[in-house]
Amino acid sequence: MTQNIRKLTMCAAATIIALSAYQATAAEPAKFKIPAQSMQTALTLFARQSGIQLLFPYDQVAGLHAQSVNGKMAPDVALQRLIAGSGLKITLSNNNVIALSLSNPTQKARGVEVASLGVTALPFAMQSAGAVAPQASLADDEPTGPAIVVTGSRGQARTVTDSPTPIDVISGEDLTRTGKAGVFQALNTLVPSFNLPVRAGGATSTVIATGGLRGLNPDQALILVNGKRRHKTSLINAVSSLYNGSVPADLDMIPTSAVDHIEVLRDGAAAQYGSDAIAGVINIILKDDAKGGSANFTAGQNFDRSDGELYQADLNFGMKLGEDGFANLSLNLKKQEMSNRAMPLADCSVTATTTCFYPLVGGQLDPRDAAAVGTERIVTTSYGVMPSRSINTALNAGYDLGGVQLYAFGTYSQRRSDLWYSYRYPKDINNVMGIYPNGYRPHVMIDEEDFELTVGAKGEVAGWDWDFSTGYGRNRARQSSEGTLNPSLGTLSPTEFYIGTLKSSEFVTSLDLTRGYDVGGGNLQVSAGAQQRHERYQTFAGDPASYAVGPAIVSGMTPGAQSSAGFQPDDAAYMSRDNFSVYADVAWDPNKDITIGAAARFEHYDDGSGNTLIWKVNGRYAATEWIAFRAAANTGFRAPAVAQQIYTQTTNQFRTVNGVPNQLLQIKTLAVDDPAAIALGAKPLQPETSFNISAGVVLTPLPNFNLTIDAYQIDVDDRITITSTLTGTAISNILIASGVPAAEARTLTAQYYTNAIDTRTRGIDVVASYKHSLFDTVNMQWNLGFNYNKTKITHIIDNPIQLAALGSDYVLFDRARQSNMTNNLPRTKLSISNLATLGDFTLSSRVTRFGGFKSYQNGVTTGGVTTYPNDRSYGAKFITDLEASWQVTPLVNIAVGANNIFNVYPDKNRASDVSATLGQGLYAGTSPIGFTGGFYYARVGLTF
Repeated sequence: MTQNIRKLTMCAAATIIALSAYQATAAEPAKFKIPAQSMQTALTLFARQSGIQLLFPYDQVAGLHAQSVNGKMAPDVALQRLIAGSGLKITLSNNNVIALSLSNPTQKARGVEVASLGVTALPFAMQSAGAVAPQASLADDEPTGPAIVVTGSRGQARTVTDSPTPIDVISGEDLTRTGKAGVFQALNTLVPSFNLPVRAGGATSTVIATGGLRGLNPDQALILVNGKRRHKTSLINAVSSLYNGSVPADLDMIPTSAVDHIEVLRDGAAAQYGSDAIAGVINIILKDDAKGGSANFTAGQNFDRSDGELYQADLNFGMKLGEDGFANLSLNLKKQEMSNRAMPLADCSVTATTTCFYPLVGGQLDPRDAAAVGTERIVTTSYGVMPSRSINTALNAGYDLGGVQLYAFGTYSQRRSDLWYSYRYPKDINNVMGIYPNGYRPHVMIDEEDFELTVGAKGEVAGWDWDFSTGYGRNRARQSSEGTLNPSLGTLSPTEFYIGTLKSSEFVTSLDLTRGYDVGGGNLQVSAGAQQRHERYQTFAGDPASYAVGPAIVSGMTPGAQSSAGFQPDDAAYMSRDNFSVYADVAWDPNKDITIGAAARFEHYDDGSGNTLIWKVNGRYAATEWIAFRAAANTGFRAPAVAQQIYTQTTNQFRTVNGVPNQLLQIKTLAVDDPAAIALGAKPLQPETSFNISAGVVLTPLPNFNLTIDAYQIDVDDRITITSTLTGTAISNILIASGVPAAEARTLTAQYYTNAIDTRTRGIDVVASYKHSLFDTVNMQWNLGFNYNKTKITHIIDNPIQLAALGSDYVLFDRARQSNMTNNLPRTKLSISNLATLGDFTLSSRVTRFGGFKSYQNGVTTGGVTTYPNDRSYGAKFITDLEASWQVTPLVNIAVGANNIFNVYPDKNRASDVSATLGQGLYAGTSPIGFTGGFYYARVGLTF
């Protein structure tokens, strides 16, 4: 009899037409004290403490876990927080009874399924209890309330629209529908204030996913996974144009299939989360399904030249651990092939030998050059996206012991990146024809191993929710070069070298406490905690032959392995440091219309970063049911990365020198304590500090429409960046005097990290969402996102006396470097997307407008007159993406799509910018749309 009643209850709860989840707001606020525990027990406590009858599928919620709820609040708010992330949704709600159902009865799924750009429409069924919603069909498969987020408000889950600071929420399905190769690339499409250039520079900068929020550097946004700090990569943007010198966390080491949703907090939050959170926080929430799963296989390639093939396989599945635990496992396999947009070379002749591969023979063309006249010669094969192979895995697990919940999550990844450098002609001074009679293309292999594991426990004691965790993250990057040589060793040179290895690791231990209090008729949420972090960074020397200056050295030759010289023994370094921090965070809701928050944090570093005290205040006021205002102010900081303090390496890069583009330089990045760097004016690095203010409005005038507008200003002082590329005889003499061998120093240019500038960034974010039906058959979800962002430099430090003595030609932070910080990024970004669903068919479309940008170079002085012939401007571009999918059966889905379906390219550079000897340089490497044109793909998915 009991079993039959349960079955009837499940059927009723799953088939009731969706009514407003907000009808329960008519009920009086109640005092709740529900610890995090099993869902069945938590719902029973909720019914008892609220006095409201609950109807829910008892058997199906077995194994689900409830969030803790403490404090005085309206029952509907308490219930939303209780079931957040469980897959349960409210299907009927009034003053006396609330019905719950599982979003997908065959598969436990998290209930945060929201639109791109993170603005969730309010529920369509906003009728009084008992009325039938005229558009109820639109809500059949959607959550009935706004998305619940945990980022930005410690200890208390809130809805997106109730948050006092702007938050975007991106679902895992949104990431998949972009057809992009990784999490970072997908965010560039979905978040208007996020910018990810396809190729920000050379060397390891082409490997790191270097996206930034609100025009700031990637390492000025904090990356969290399940609310815990993510470790940084060991690679470093040492020779990039954009985001130069940054050391970010690499989100592409997390399989897309593991992501339930991503919460992007667009506001400074260092007082809540610690160093790096100047521009905001990106919090990746992993899937926690206890059964079922999915698998996808995607394949695609570029429209033009049929290159850039991408193959991806994704798998995710969940399983129960005993009666009260779960484990969710994910796997991603990816293979990215090379794409190339280099131009053919002009024919060579006895009067124009620039593009001749071989020296003239008796005043005539070498027979091999003569035979190539009239043929298409594309010698550069890597002017585009570099090839890579990767395998990413993830685990998210938990077990409920009753009063204590244990949890663990982590990732393990391996990635091989193949960086191809420019072709060396047979006649090139850096070739040995006895080894490569036809020239060679050096390439660097970067083999990365990335690992992170966090374990912890949480529960409730004496009214306080507590969460204790410890985590370890590590990234190791081994670099080797192939198809290359050290020309100074002559014919004795090897053709393969071990360049060196980089290692970065972090230990993080955290204790977080939170409790709700009934104060003044409202809820006061009090949170506090402490964190200890131990960071290590180490570089290992390469083969002696990879950096040796051999006996065959001649003037103009760059010694060492071509492409990237090995780390020298003096370059090998190790540094560790410890950080300890404590924080307090309060949020008071005196009534349902007002939220007031404040936080303070003290951090101590045992290196030169010293001590820092920072704060944050924010507030939200709902003037009416459909309009609310919010504002925030905070200070922040970013301690210099350990890597920025000790990293030293030499690499080959093309630069514009004295107005002449495409000049090959051997660039040495010096550690700040290197005698050579000190001789050039380097000083110990200090933390960056920031002051951030923002204000916005949230509009919900219709049940199916949301609009948020937020303006902000971010002042950052003492920003850490790499200096200008310091080159010339005077620099070589300083390097020699500081101990660099003369044969090496004569070909070197130098750069180092320094606190060079202060900046001010101002901008505005507009995000909107609208849901409706078309002819009562097609469900439409519209999303709009717009960002305007402008950064200006407010102060540049004076030239150190060491450079000032050399004259005006030597500038610590030159005009080109300034341009990369201010106008080499689009100031505007607009995205309009639509998700249309008709039965088993879905059409996802998106138009993104990337604003124009400019690239300024250093001036050229002739006859006392300075001009800027190498300045370039690039216009705005519209990119259209389209994907159509068909749910063939409940288990099988197929999709076809295209990114940049109209095959749009960025504006071309001038013909003089294209290297005559290499055919590269037609497009700006900093373009946000890349320069490989359109990409089409197909995907087959399984749900089980």
